[in-house]
Amino acid sequence: MPTFLNQSPVFGPVTSRRFGVSLGVNLMPRTGKICTFDCLYCENGFNDERRTRDSYVGLDQVISALETALVAMAERGEKLDDICFAGNGEPTASPVFPAAVNAALALRDRYAPEAHVTVLSNGTQAARPEVHAALLRVDRNVLKLDTVDATYVAALDRPRVPYSVEHQVEVFASFKGHVIVQTIFLRGSYKGRSLDNTDEGHVEAWLSALERIRPEGVTIYTVDRDTPASGLGKAPRETLDAIAQRVRALGFPCTVGY
Repeated sequence: MPTFLNQSPVFGPVTSRRFGVSLGVNLMPRTGKICTFDCLYCENGFNDERRTRDSYVGLDQVISALETALVAMAERGEKLDDICFAGNGEPTASPVFPAAVNAALALRDRYAPEAHVTVLSNGTQAARPEVHAALLRVDRNVLKLDTVDATYVAALDRPRVPYSVEHQVEVFASFKGHVIVQTIFLRGSYKGRSLDNTDEGHVEAWLSALERIRPEGVTIYTVDRDTPASGLGKAPRETLDAIAQRVRALGFPCTVGY
């Protein structure tokens, strides 16, 4: 199915389902994807199909582009709700990520003090001390945990770096509540394997992980755009609502994206 790449180093503003009017910060090149996961549902396509010889964006480029965008929005009188590190892959894998976070926070304070700074991450680099410290500084530290079933992670998220679900849960818990857990629920199959993680076995184990992590919030969603793998299906609205109610019963705020 059709997928797309984001412009670099800044794209938008776009209207986000969760974050309102948002400027995206893309530390990967606009010519391809650099990611530590190769998710079947990634809107940027499969890693092998998006290879690029270009490297991560330099820090000076990020600062210049973000300041230009913020100044332009301020001059037009446009309200900004969010500066979001996302883009064509895993932002925390960039060598300039910690410094880029510092720059984004400073520029936010100068030009759009009411806006939040958000990072959307798969969490694979979150244990690195410099990345961990940077994620503690942002307003919204959104880390992915699609399941606690290792075989399911291997089939859906397809990590391209060493990955242990138990280690990830421990790392997420180490943020002492300053983390929003993001999880996709879906149905369907790929190459003959079921990818339904809405059954009781998957959901109950995932809820137990949330109790260990103690996040400040949880975001659950389902496929919304075209995916590079065919055969993936939306989780029904009523199923997402039922899972959200169970999350809230544990005491964690939960938002749902249909």
